[in-house]
Amino acid sequence: MDSKVDEFLRKQVKWHDELLALRNIVLSCGLEETLKWRQPCYMHNGKNIAIVSSFKNHAFISFFKGALLSNHDTILKSPGENSQHTRLIPVHSVSEVHTLERSIRTYIFEAVEIEKQALKVTPKALSDYEISVELQSKFDSDSEFQAAFENLTPGRQKGYLLHFSNAKQSATRTARIEKYTNRILSGKGINDCVCGHSKRMPSCDGSHKHFVKS
Repeated sequence: MDSKVDEFLRKQVKWHDELLALRNIVLSCGLEETLKWRQPCYMHNGKNIAIVSSFKNHAFISFFKGALLSNHDTILKSPGENSQHTRLIPVHSVSEVHTLERSIRTYIFEAVEIEKQALKVTPKALSDYEISVELQSKFDSDSEFQAAFENLTPGRQKGYLLHFSNAKQSATRTARIEKYTNRILSGKGINDCVCGHSKRMPSCDGSHKHFVKS
């Protein structure tokens, strides 16, 4: 047990009891506990297995390689329609945690075996992502922009393709493309730091919100 996790749990109000119940299950399965990304994280031989945390409407245990789990009882849920790796089990009460305990344990041990075998989630290929009509139009009218986009790493390209295509309205898709044009021309991904003050370079850690120009 990690004292930092104890402190984290003490600060949780709405889902405290559910998080504690989930924690007890995970620890009883022999996983190592630490605090990562400000969340209780559980590992096997130093490899990340699961996180116990909460959203507004539920607490949950989330598996890093959940997409590889069998999900035989269909309780594993994707946190978002585009999530390729993570799967979580949401809970809304301590009694529900107890009801699902056997399944949770099964998935924990399955996740450990997946890590022992060094299995990896195969991500979607870049060619599987949709290029919206609006983005293709931008490519056709601005060769410099297209070259800059294609010079981005595949991961950065995927991030933009998802963000652009997820907008329901054509006007919104166009607005998003225009908003990020300069960022793309600068070789930056959608989540990259552009202010230069992030402590987690190249990712943005929100430092720009607190930086005041002199």
